[in-house]
Amino acid sequence: MKDIVSLFQEIPTTCISDALQGMNNLDPGIKPLKEQYRVAGRAFTVKMPVGDNHAVFRAISEAKPDDILVIDAKGDTYRAVAGDFVVGMAQTLGIKGFVVDGVIRDIHGIRELNYPVFCKGTTVAASGKAGGGEINVPISCGGVSIQPGDIIVGDVDGVVVVPKDIETTILHKALDKLKMDQEREELVSGDQEAIRKHLDSILSK
Repeated sequence: MKDIVSLFQEIPTTCISDALQGMNNLDPGIKPLKEQYRVAGRAFTVKMPVGDNHAVFRAISEAKPDDILVIDAKGDTYRAVAGDFVVGMAQTLGIKGFVVDGVIRDIHGIRELNYPVFCKGTTVAASGKAGGGEINVPISCGGVSIQPGDIIVGDVDGVVVVPKDIETTILHKALDKLKMDQEREELVSGDQEAIRKHLDSILSK
């Protein structure tokens, strides 16, 4: 039997967002570096001072395989949270991906890793390593409060956070929404009368 993270991996973020009533979507500027990237895993959180990525190295050292590093970089777009070397270390250690409220650099190298990175874009400037920041603590990333261990799901539409205390309830709601969406896709596959009935049902409310 698949674990709950694997089940969320198969559900579009749009369905999960609907199950959460649109409340836990990260800033829409946080997008995958490649459209085909999709990731689901538990949040290993990082709170870093602007321009100081020492905590990211600590997180890579301590995170478990299959965790996702979720990095609160305060939305800074001048200094990179990581480059291809740092991301490559995380990949080799089994960390599933990066979700960054900030930017990265070495974009070509990271894309060649074929590794899920979600961020606000790229820059040329590196961060310093003065030693500040915290790991595995509650953070705000992309406008959403995130606790360590929350489920993070990302795809081409964006990133959504499933709080761990309601993850089972949200899974069932998201699966119901996915089933409904699949039925609607069949509905609009060419049956004009069925489409008219569906439109009437919506407009009559």
